[in-house]
Amino acid sequence: MFLTVVIPTYNRLPILRQCLEALEQQQLELPIERYEVVLVDDGSTDDTVHWLDTHATAFPHVRLIRQDHGGPAEGRNRGVEHAHGDVIVFIDSDLVVTPTFLLCHARALEAGWRRRGDRLCFTYGAVINTADFEAPTSEPHKLRDLSWAYFATGNVAIDRQVLERAGLFDTGFRLYGWEDLELGERLRRMGVELLRCPEAVGYHWHPPLRLEQIPDLVRVERERAKMGLVFYRKHPTRRVRFIIQFTWLHRLLWELLTLGGLLNERSLRPLLGWLIRSGRPGLAMEVLRLPLNRIGVRALFAEAREAGLT
Repeated sequence: MFLTVVIPTYNRLPILRQCLEALEQQQLELPIERYEVVLVDDGSTDDTVHWLDTHATAFPHVRLIRQDHGGPAEGRNRGVEHAHGDVIVFIDSDLVVTPTFLLCHARALEAGWRRRGDRLCFTYGAVINTADFEAPTSEPHKLRDLSWAYFATGNVAIDRQVLERAGLFDTGFRLYGWEDLELGERLRRMGVELLRCPEAVGYHWHPPLRLEQIPDLVRVERERAKMGLVFYRKHPTRRVRFIIQFTWLHRLLWELLTLGGLLNERSLRPLLGWLIRSGRPGLAMEVLRLPLNRIGVRALFAEAREAGLT
């Protein structure tokens, strides 16, 4: 089995270094014969390209592909185009993996192929969220790390031909969100089976919440709303409505939990600041998710009204 790890990256050099270093430490055992890492730089404006050029000898498995800034969907498609492997592994550039990461994916895939008699399946590894930059892999697994997504490109492996039959990623998703789950809907319709592979662990690093981040997080929710509508237009089903929270149930839920908007990113700011100063930025982020969800759902309904879909 020849695995190609495809990673789009944009201005994430500090954590990207750890990501690539971990991938160079992979245990190479059967069924893996070879592996490579195709890193697609999505027009980074930091020192990513220069650093990779000057440290190329330290990363013999890595090939760098460059593109103008076009978003992760375009980056992943370009990575697949340049891949040499027969299995594609997708991770994000802020994911730090364990030494047996690829081996666990490979063994689970091979077992799935034997059991099914075809290659219509993919493996979905575990993603553990952490804010510990110095030792991301020391983070314990938490209840909130569980994901019910069908196809999320933070940690999946799939046969290349199956992926190409599905049509790769829709580059119409140029803003944040949903391009991987939309591809997942096409894979689902092909009868492709999800195989959970919790042994293939990746630690997803993100910086602790700061109050200065809040405007950017609000912007991301509005982008997700726009892309959510793109998703729904392609797959106008009840299932997709629930995935993107485009239901009156979700709208009512977030209105109730935020007391009709009284609990918002401004009114909660003192509490969030206190939690952050108390060393609990993770809890602060969970509290902030209440108004962020309300903002996202309201923005989605507004976009739908403009488009004549409500």
